[in-house]
Amino acid sequence: MTDIEKYILRIADTTLILSQRLSEWCSKGPSLEEDIALSNISLDLLGQANGLLEYVSKLNGEISPDEYAFKRDEREFYNFQICEIENGHFGDTIIRQFLIDIYFKLYYQELEKSKDETLSALATKSLKEVSYHLRHSSNWVIRLGDGTQESKDKIQKSLNNIWKYTGEFFEMDELDKKMLKEKIGVNNKTLKKDWDKLVDETLIKAKLKRPEDGYMMTGSRKGIHTEMLGKILSEMQYLPRAYPDAKW
Repeated sequence: MTDIEKYILRIADTTLILSQRLSEWCSKGPSLEEDIALSNISLDLLGQANGLLEYVSKLNGEISPDEYAFKRDEREFYNFQICEIENGHFGDTIIRQFLIDIYFKLYYQELEKSKDETLSALATKSLKEVSYHLRHSSNWVIRLGDGTQESKDKIQKSLNNIWKYTGEFFEMDELDKKMLKEKIGVNNKTLKKDWDKLVDETLIKAKLKRPEDGYMMTGSRKGIHTEMLGKILSEMQYLPRAYPDAKW
């Protein structure tokens, strides 16, 4: 696997696994409108993953997009660990989405500048969708945080519990540095300042307290994940693995 293929898979895997998680809300949303909204966001993320996997497949020339999605094992996935955590209650899902929506908005804004024309075009398309995703999640954070005492307490707890997964957003390993040097990738560290600013602005409106930075989860760039990823993949990959010759 070439460096650029692995770099693209990191983005694709994050959107793919997050899409799979969000799809679990289908028919279970707190209201019909919200059920449709979460399902549509899941489909947007799936579309982003598909575009990226098609590009990796084109670069590789041997592995199909479906094989990347359905024939890899846990250690061969490079998604952020935040995507793996269970949906929990609605507030848990909204906080998870809010934190990663801000990251994706900032990330795609920088990826648009990539000298790789395909990546740049995919970033432009994704940015339009992510802007809506962020508007949706941030509105809900404010609504729940500045709502009843029960909703405020629940979403504050969600924020406290999920915060430790955000450290991975801003890591830079050797592959990240190489892609940045070649003007293909993004400097994740420089996103932190704007990410903090956007998070803080929303939390102030929501009357929520920003958690202290402490221990942060890490390892996804090396294929290290939580135990939850295996459960996601067992469901997501069941049919293609059980019936490998099936035609859809």
